[in-house]
Formats: sequence, structure tokens, C-alpha cells
Amino acid sequence: MHHLELYVADLERSVAFWGWLLPELGYEVYQEWDEGISFRLGTAYLVFVQAPRPERGADRRGVGLNHLAFRVRDRADVDRLTDAVRARGCRVLYEDRHPLAGGPEHYALFCEDPDGLKVELVSAD
Repeated sequence: MHHLELYVADLERSVAFWGWLLPELGYEVYQEWDEGISFRLGTAYLVFVQAPRPERGADRRGVGLNHLAFRVRDRADVDRLTDAVRARGCRVLYEDRHPLAGGPEHYALFCEDPDGLKVELVSAD
């Protein structure tokens, strides 16, 4: 992947979420401008841009992007990031099956960003 660009309803709110999470995953701020910000890991980067028509919203169950999945080092990272997500008041998905909602061999956190985009953090071990 070269880059992925996501339009968001409220840039400030999205930066509050992604701005702490992506550095935890090794990303660094790459570019900043009035209407957006990007985070880079290696040569790939994620871009977040203030949507010009945020009232249209997004629906991950409709046509289009369903979720973003990121690999973390180990189960301890999944547990630590789960605690951090909860402490920030973000929604943990599939709480009744966490951290095995993806199956018995798939140790992961599923949560939502401020716009309801599903984010998966899956252990590499």
C-alpha cells in the first residue's frame, strides 16, 4: 500500500483518536495542513481529511471500507491497547467475545474510531 485517505466528520475528534493510536503502532506524523493530517510508517501513510459534507456520514456495513486492521507485536499489546481504548471512552466491539471475537486463534481488539469505522488490532503471535 502506498497510502489510504479517509474523510472524517470532525478532524479534531479524529486526530484525538488516531493521533495517540497510530504512534503506538509505530507511525509518525508525516504531513499537516488546515484540513488534514497524515501519519507514516515506512513508505506507507494514512491520511485524514475533514470531509466537506460530513452530514452524509459513513456506514461500514454498506458498500465501501469495512475496517482497518493493524498488526501489533503480541497479546500484551492487544491487552494494553484495549485498556487505553476503554480509558479514552471509545467503544470496544464484540465485548462479550473479546479478545477472541475473530476466532480461537485470533487474539485481537475490535473497536471504533469517532466516525464508527471499525479498527482491528491483531496480535502477531
